[in-house]
Amino acid sequence: MRVSVVVPVYDEVDTVERLIRAVRALPFRLELLVIDDGSTDGTRPLLLELEKEGLIERLILHERNRGKGAALRSGFRECTGDIVVVQDADLEYDPAEIPNLLAPILQGWADAVYGSRFLGGPHRVHLFWHYVGNRFLTLLSNVFTDLNLTDMETCYKVIRGDLLETLPLTRDRFGIEPEITARLAQAGARIYEVPISYRGRSYEEGKKIGWRDGVAAIWHILRSNLLRPRSPRWTPPDHDPWELPPG
Repeated sequence: MRVSVVVPVYDEVDTVERLIRAVRALPFRLELLVIDDGSTDGTRPLLLELEKEGLIERLILHERNRGKGAALRSGFRECTGDIVVVQDADLEYDPAEIPNLLAPILQGWADAVYGSRFLGGPHRVHLFWHYVGNRFLTLLSNVFTDLNLTDMETCYKVIRGDLLETLPLTRDRFGIEPEITARLAQAGARIYEVPISYRGRSYEEGKKIGWRDGVAAIWHILRSNLLRPRSPRWTPPDHDPWELPPG
């Protein structure tokens, strides 16, 4: 079994090296893909050095900032893992928790797993309105997908590679979060949530998502659920690629 970890990066020179070394320390065979989305703060030269060191299997460079969705879609096109993990570069999410997120898929229970910040894991206490916005957007998404997620906007989305290949994803910025959720629901994928810890940053510490992104997310939820393209229904293979065939 191979796990692809896809890391979109934009101006994260203070955290990206620690993040990459933490991912490389995980106890399984992995493929690390990093997408630099037009960084201008020294992140790009640092990533080139880490690639030379052999810590990054695939470094994709966007010449201008195109948004998280565009970065993820670039990574998804190149990844080859049986399971794909989305990992932000800002260390708000702890890579040491990735094995817990993989477990429901490896046990055959799930096709996708979300790491929820609202299921009881340790988290930094701050930004009340950011919390309210996240809960509202999750509720609105659930209305259209008929899912009972607690954290649609979470970074940690873990998806079977063969399922991910079937999802028609088009969003360039933070609208990728509700779009992935809508496509998984349309595919009939089995989705699990796992509690995670969360060390949220303040805007002074580099947090980038703002209220305008929250307003735009409402449109992305409506568009992804009501307009085309839509995901085809998902039919799992007879056996998983990390298991021996039956018989």
